[in-house]
Amino acid sequence: MKKVSVDLQHCYGIKALKYDFDFTSNRKAYAIYAPNGAMKSSFALTFKDLSNAAAGAAPRDRIRPGRVTVAKVTDENGNAIENEQVLVVESYDEKVCPEEKHGALLVEPKLRDLYLQLQARVNEARTALLDRITAQSKSKADLASEISNVIVKVPDDLQRALNRVKDEVRDQEDVPFANIEWDKIFSEKIVAALNTKDLKNKIGEYIERYDELLDKSAFFRKGIFDYYNVDQIATNLAKNGFFKANHTVALRSIGKVIEIATEIELKEVIEEERRTILEDEELVTRLREVQAQLDKNEELRGFRTYLMGNMFILPHLANVDKFKEDVIKSYLKSNEDAYQTLLARYDEVREQQAAIFDAAAKQRTQWEEVIDIFNRRFVVPFTLHVENRADVVAGKDKIMKLGFTYDDGDEDGPVEIDREHLLEYLSNGEKKAFYILQVIFEIERRIKAQQETLIVVDDLADSFDYQNKYAIIEYLRDISLQGFFKQIILTHNFDFLRTVEGRLVSYAACLIALKNDSGIQLEKVDGLRNVFANKWKPEFFDNDTMKVGSIAFLRNLVENSRGIEDPAYLTLTQMVHWRPETSALTVGDLDRVFTDETRILGTSHNAAMPIIDLIDATADKCLAAGPGFNLENKVVLAIATRMRAERFVVSKLNDHAFWEGIDSNQAWKLISKYNKTPDCDNETASTLDQVLLMTPENIHLNSFMYEPLIDMNEDRLKKLYEKVKALT
Repeated sequence: MKKVSVDLQHCYGIKALKYDFDFTSNRKAYAIYAPNGAMKSSFALTFKDLSNAAAGAAPRDRIRPGRVTVAKVTDENGNAIENEQVLVVESYDEKVCPEEKHGALLVEPKLRDLYLQLQARVNEARTALLDRITAQSKSKADLASEISNVIVKVPDDLQRALNRVKDEVRDQEDVPFANIEWDKIFSEKIVAALNTKDLKNKIGEYIERYDELLDKSAFFRKGIFDYYNVDQIATNLAKNGFFKANHTVALRSIGKVIEIATEIELKEVIEEERRTILEDEELVTRLREVQAQLDKNEELRGFRTYLMGNMFILPHLANVDKFKEDVIKSYLKSNEDAYQTLLARYDEVREQQAAIFDAAAKQRTQWEEVIDIFNRRFVVPFTLHVENRADVVAGKDKIMKLGFTYDDGDEDGPVEIDREHLLEYLSNGEKKAFYILQVIFEIERRIKAQQETLIVVDDLADSFDYQNKYAIIEYLRDISLQGFFKQIILTHNFDFLRTVEGRLVSYAACLIALKNDSGIQLEKVDGLRNVFANKWKPEFFDNDTMKVGSIAFLRNLVENSRGIEDPAYLTLTQMVHWRPETSALTVGDLDRVFTDETRILGTSHNAAMPIIDLIDATADKCLAAGPGFNLENKVVLAIATRMRAERFVVSKLNDHAFWEGIDSNQAWKLISKYNKTPDCDNETASTLDQVLLMTPENIHLNSFMYEPLIDMNEDRLKKLYEKVKALT
């Protein structure tokens, strides 16, 4: 892989991008600085899709999916780079860290992704079933825990619980309790009351009399054929046209047979028999005793009301635990399709999980090497170790588990801590270290396999402190020494670009992504190493753009060396702010400050020209400049924009005493006052507010801190300058 040629069209946010990454001459890495919104995430997503092509992933245009997408990545021979040869290291993969179970953390990505896909399918089916049961039961409880507690007596094993009752649910013919409202019966207070001695006794006495009446009933039989069964039969017969077909039902009573020809007749017989039982004087007395026990607080009174409307459940309250299970089985039976889908998903995971864990167990030596690399390189308040090494070696466990030793420098020394508690004490950057662990594992796996790989690194060090940022860079530098790795490092942090250039990427391989109407251009970064000293200073007397741009650098140098009271600082301030003295300043005045500060002798060809005229003329030339790095153009446009805005406001306010009395924050004070005047319309106020937002960081800069200016779209500065120019 000596060359990687990229041809992208309509790939996520990339309209078009063509570039040849040349890895000959011992070059192992490129670094691309991509201002926000340029192409960084789109580039990484495109290569991630290419790496997952075998799984059906393909780049696309997110906004207009109908567009034809081109994603060609070829080597020096024109052959397509294979998906196995591409590794995308994202800045952060939340699927892995920190929520992912640490048992699956140190698994080869393909195995891990398969495991996660299986788990996702299970979770989808689990949610579908629980959502249905929750709606059906009208419950606010955690029904997954309720079901697990009821069936297997632990709160967190829904899978075992659902498997335990699958045969019983399958064989169940009806759903007598499908409409039970769970919270109306099984709240903590109600269950506690049902288990008190007095109420249990009263319910037992009621059930005892109820069973006696069932034994004497003309039609009903205890546990076999009660009025709920008969009512269901009547409804089902009617639904299926039984009576319309002139069929009849024969009810065998004591000493006689009653022939029923309609649903109404059947229900009347049922109701009469039910009334005979429920209005039995002794049964009513015992029911009143139960009701009296349920009159102690508002929640129990609510339960009593619900019970009176659903008297058929009272006999089942003698054994609350069994009744809970029966209700759950009715819920499951009435949602049998979703229930069976979840059981099938559980089986699917169980079959494939064994193969995944067997493969993972074979990598245990590599796990320990990766843990050692992590502990040595990264600065976090914990160290990792394999918690169950002996059990894995002995074959008791299939997969290694991470253990954590927390050390915050306390005099009591390090402590063992479980992962969940550890995460409570870590910063976001420290939590992301878990993701780095997975990255190291995958790279080390490829090193062992000596697999030629193009690694696309998407701002991996973002959000890390400097110690760990440097640790990441050092690791990337070390792996670049492997002959079979090539890297394209993406970043939106200019300081990070400068850092990798000094450690692992050559200056010529540092690129910037520039967005224009035709797409994305990648150009070499110009001025990465102190643009003022290396580029602008030598061109000062001959290049007007670099001359005007140097005003900001010179002003910063004077401020840091001699302070803001120095005459040179005041002169330079009058060149970036419209002051009463500005109109009298010339290019020659700037030349003298430059010579004093740099000891470089020279005279500009236009030394007699007023400095304000030079700033205006140079800014007008910058408007016509094409796309490029153009740092000096942006500085000039920023200076000229603010200068024109201040000139406009000063002329409009016509308050020279106020203007001359300003000793700091001039632009803000002038514009704030003008915005309050009746002459200021909304459009003008909006333009001036943009001047305050966009120009300060682009003027108060030095050779080490100009990322805001580089990150800013040059077209925005040009449009703002034109708006302000129109005002004047």
